[in-house]
Amino acid sequence: MKLSVGGALKLAFRPWVEGLENVPAEGPAILASNHLSFSDSFFLPAMLDRKVTFIAKQEYFTTPGVKGKLTAAFFKGVGQLPVDRSGGRGASEAAIKSGIEVLERGELFGIYPEGTRSPDGRLYRGKPGGLARVALATGAPVIPVAMIDTEKIQPPGKVMPKLMRPGIRIGKPLDFSRYHGMDNDRFILRSVTDEVMYEIMKLSGQEYVDIYATVAKRQIADAEAARKREEKAADTGGDAGGDDGGDKAGDDSGDKAGDDSGDKAGA
Repeated sequence: MKLSVGGALKLAFRPWVEGLENVPAEGPAILASNHLSFSDSFFLPAMLDRKVTFIAKQEYFTTPGVKGKLTAAFFKGVGQLPVDRSGGRGASEAAIKSGIEVLERGELFGIYPEGTRSPDGRLYRGKPGGLARVALATGAPVIPVAMIDTEKIQPPGKVMPKLMRPGIRIGKPLDFSRYHGMDNDRFILRSVTDEVMYEIMKLSGQEYVDIYATVAKRQIADAEAARKREEKAADTGGDAGGDDGGDKAGDDSGDKAGDDSGDKAGA
């Protein structure tokens, strides 16, 4: 499945890659990437000779029907690991445990430190609970990765993807073995995460925003809701103004007609 999907992506989109030599030929490593598009988890594994396992929503694997089975087969084929992310802290622990298991098998584990896709193409603050804890618990090197222009291939609301060349920049491995065993120190976790995000920013050239992407999405949604309320209020006000204007015009016209008639009759 990986060969067929990877071959199709290479043929159709012709992605360019820099820094492939930074991915080890064997042994565990963490690929920490920015997250611009749903397709990031497909393009990166397609360009590597080794299997990369990413965490994916469990819903992708449990949807009923023929379409659901095909979707589940596709995600399994490209190295996606189902995790129930609806349970708050429990879900985070499950994702961390899965990542550690992948690395203990000597494989590559892919993770998005931002925790979700960027809502506007900018790079957001990394969450320290996943990436850093997995890195410090396993001692695996962290390889920063920058996905380039993948958000332009299929923007939100578009059904058909745009045929264009996305890019991938892979940085040099980062060694955090000096912090081994300190995965319960929140200051260390933040420091490790910020160092990785800085390297991703240099590779991607993205503007960095020091808030979480989830917060940014909520702010954008709130602003959009406020805009719609203002538009609705303006439309309602315009209708009321039109009615008042019509009534006033009618009243003035009637008064004027009555006055003219009365004046004429008196004359």
